[in-house]
Amino acid sequence: MERILKFVLDSIIEGVIIVDKDARVVYVNKNACKLLGLTSDIIGKYVADVVKNTRLHIVVKTGLPEIDQVQHTENAVIITSRIPIRDEHGQIIGAVAVFRDITSIRKLAEEITNLKEIEAQLKAIIDSTNDAISVADENGIVRLVNKAYTKITGFTPEEVIGKPATVDIAEGESIHMLISKTRTPIYNARLKVGPAKKEVIVNATPLFVKGQFKGSVAVVHDVSEILQLTNELEEVKRLIRHMKAQYTFDDIIGDSRLIQIAKEQAKKVAQTPATVLLRGESGTGKELFAHAIHNSSQRKKGPFVSVNCAAIPESILEAELFGYEEGAFTGALRGGKKGLVEEADGGTLFLDEIGKLPLSLQSKLLRFIETKEFVPVGGRSVKKVDVRIIAATNMDLEKMVRNGEFLPDLYFRLNVFPIYLPPLKERREDIPKIAMHIVKKLNQQYGRMVEGISPQVLHYITTRDWPGNVRELENFLGRVMINMGPEERYIELKHLPERDSYHEPKSTEVKVGPLKDLVEEFEKQVIQETLKKANGDKFKAAEILDISVRTLYYKLERYGIEK
Repeated sequence: MERILKFVLDSIIEGVIIVDKDARVVYVNKNACKLLGLTSDIIGKYVADVVKNTRLHIVVKTGLPEIDQVQHTENAVIITSRIPIRDEHGQIIGAVAVFRDITSIRKLAEEITNLKEIEAQLKAIIDSTNDAISVADENGIVRLVNKAYTKITGFTPEEVIGKPATVDIAEGESIHMLISKTRTPIYNARLKVGPAKKEVIVNATPLFVKGQFKGSVAVVHDVSEILQLTNELEEVKRLIRHMKAQYTFDDIIGDSRLIQIAKEQAKKVAQTPATVLLRGESGTGKELFAHAIHNSSQRKKGPFVSVNCAAIPESILEAELFGYEEGAFTGALRGGKKGLVEEADGGTLFLDEIGKLPLSLQSKLLRFIETKEFVPVGGRSVKKVDVRIIAATNMDLEKMVRNGEFLPDLYFRLNVFPIYLPPLKERREDIPKIAMHIVKKLNQQYGRMVEGISPQVLHYITTRDWPGNVRELENFLGRVMINMGPEERYIELKHLPERDSYHEPKSTEVKVGPLKDLVEEFEKQVIQETLKKANGDKFKAAEILDISVRTLYYKLERYGIEK
């Protein structure tokens, strides 16, 4: 019987230690030795001497049981019950400790606790987002939704969780169900959800865990909120337009006679409400002048609205300029929309690329300039505003009038005070100063520290024609600075992207002196030689030089060349 009892105790997963009334070990099973690192030769020894942290000797002395006590050993955490052993008279004759390793159980419990905490954190994060989120399992059964989902669909979690994902669909097909079949993402699906049949856009992706499809997650966007954000963005863009008048006459670089004449003309007309027509090639600074005129006028505290007539599609240009009433056309916003003309009330309306204004719209603009009144698209009531017009073009409006492409009356209304902005090739002496201004600006944009431009490069850029004018020069210098190393401080010939096509003068005798004087001397020689070639014909000479006759007369007077 004793043999059978020993076999049973050695077979159980619990550890067992038995001591007598003197707290000496009388039995220890195999699992006890394994858990506590003991050997069988502890039999007969005082238990406190051979088992660390034991309390069996105390239980023998007090006779009080200790149930489910946690005990830490060197290799594990055990839970122990220590029970006194009594004879038939109730006298203590020993004690037994039964214990079990709970390290793995405790670790599992901690993991479960951590998972619950993570789950609670994830749920809090999902609930805090403004986007509606729903999660379904591999069968398309809803398993999780957030608060924003309830706000958009009207369904509470209790009404949808555990049910097929079709439960919230009013019109359309469930995206979760589609993904459960295709297992591929679906983007920008248009649906109607909930009792109110709210229109939404849904983006959904499948969920894979270790390569196994486990369901899908969908993000639902309220279309009405998207439209509201679009309208708000449009309003912000309009406000930005009002803030663009940021330049003054001090920002216009140049000391040449032609640019000084243009600036003086602009300063004078800025003090009046007269309509201004800025003429000049592309990149000569027409919008810069428009800003400066506005900021020097009595309207500088009013809005400055810039409109590029060539950038807005002809189909919507009238609505953009003059606004529209509700229901004017398909897609019109509820309540209508103010046009750019009305937004400029009390300020300046800058019409860039006026030559590209469609003929069909020119008559309406003409009437507005004459009366300061207009009727929005689809409207009946007349609106009146106080707007100063500045127009700009690089086109030959006179030729367009002759060809029937531009209304003569509109031309005369716009051409009240024309200002000619000269191209760079007609004011080469300004190019060095303009170039350094551009370099300083590009230093900020590119994070460079360029301090100057070599004389050879200055000679190159001042003798080159710039069809794109300041805009082309800025692009050129931008490419040059990109070719420079971060440590380089001066622009040299080696940095020029076009250096293969540029050759330095072969003559070793190069005049040295103030660049402005040298450029003027060179320009004077060119004009004199051209006049000789044209036999004194000013019109022919201007054509050869590719400048206007008026500009040629300016230069003849400036350099004292006989007319």
